[in-house]
Amino acid sequence: MTPLHWKLVIDASDPHAQSAFWAAALGYLEEDHSAHITRLLDLGAAPPEVTVTVHDHPAWRDLAAVRHPDDPFEPASDVGLGRRILFQRVPERKSAKNRLHLDLHPAPDTREEEVGRLEGLGASVLRRVSEPGGSWVVMSDPEGNEFCVH
Repeated sequence: MTPLHWKLVIDASDPHAQSAFWAAALGYLEEDHSAHITRLLDLGAAPPEVTVTVHDHPAWRDLAAVRHPDDPFEPASDVGLGRRILFQRVPERKSAKNRLHLDLHPAPDTREEEVGRLEGLGASVLRRVSEPGGSWVVMSDPEGNEFCVH
């Protein structure tokens, strides 16, 4: 079987704010879909009301994405073809614990420094865990999605 390409999709109230947070948190790039959007608008294939202006260029109102800077991408659309997270607007707010989360692994002996950096970006510490198998910090992003820093 050929391995499948995939992306992680996260529901969000504000996909662009989530995209900015996770790009900074992970050292990823925010995808710039403006050339593709402009082309679709010019062709009449997308209505202007499905767009907003972000970073002084057109963006999809309900979608934003980040991609790993070393992975391939489609130049015409800036859509990542490797490690990628897509944030999609949903009407409801998060209401329960995540069933899926990211584990971040900073360089050895830099966990507390990384936790502080992430707090500076808008994350919050939920709890610190220390068990016989290891220790980590459970945090939440600006919309309350949990993730761990090991």
